[in-house]
Amino acid sequence: MKRLLFIALLLLPFFATAQDLSKHYKIYDVKKQKTISLEDIVADMANANVLFFGEEHNDSIGHYLEITLFKKLAAAYSNKVGLTLEMFHTDVQPVINEYLGGMITEKNFVKEARAWNNYKDYRPMVEFAKEQGLSVIGGNAAARYSNAVTRNGLQILAKLPDVSKPFLPPNTIDTLTGRYYEKFIALLGGHGMGAMKVYQTQNFWDATMAWSIAKFAKANKDKKIFQVNGRFHSDEKLGTFAQLKKYAPKLKALNIAAFSADDFANLDWEKHKELGDYVILTDPKVKKTF
Repeated sequence: MKRLLFIALLLLPFFATAQDLSKHYKIYDVKKQKTISLEDIVADMANANVLFFGEEHNDSIGHYLEITLFKKLAAAYSNKVGLTLEMFHTDVQPVINEYLGGMITEKNFVKEARAWNNYKDYRPMVEFAKEQGLSVIGGNAAARYSNAVTRNGLQILAKLPDVSKPFLPPNTIDTLTGRYYEKFIALLGGHGMGAMKVYQTQNFWDATMAWSIAKFAKANKDKKIFQVNGRFHSDEKLGTFAQLKKYAPKLKALNIAAFSADDFANLDWEKHKELGDYVILTDPKVKKTF
């Protein structure tokens, strides 16, 4: 509740109450070809296991929608929901669990779990999970492993000591060709060969998050999973979304692409239809979080 108040204050003068937020985002169901509500997404999850929320990390409205969706999922499915996050690493899971269990202070949690600099934007979800006794899973690969892949390629993972293996996905998938590779190279300005090891690192991140989701799903077959990540990891159902299909082919996943749109006032949904099951466009006039 404190965080929602903070967001409301942050976004003034664009709106005065949380109810006004609906003016600053629009949700489109690609399959149904119509605008919908958050409640419609929650209802669709009755027939799905995983909901990806692909965000822009500095989108104030996107962060508000994340905590709102998380709460609505918990309410709709009797708290049988888990939260998996790009923003924490697999090797800090004991620290996350200790904080959720009330055994360590938030100050120690933030420091020792290596929380992102904008942790304030994700804190509402973690605090809600703590209050409700819900699981929070650190899904991403630790920076030391990512750096090793960037310097040496994916083959370095096989050389890591056995004590490191519990934090790493088995059989990291390297997608050398196809749409995801083309998007990644375009993002880097077209420098293909020089970016190959960086692209392998991207695949490593995707594989680790997908493996984290699959592992949690296997241990909690009755729970819905809310996955939050940067939208490049799940747009067009590529990246982490695609790798999840390889680790857990029976899981049904839906994805949201959420981002600020310059044409917010006069949207052309057709040009966004390939991004996901749902597209959430937010008002670019609203102040960013960092």
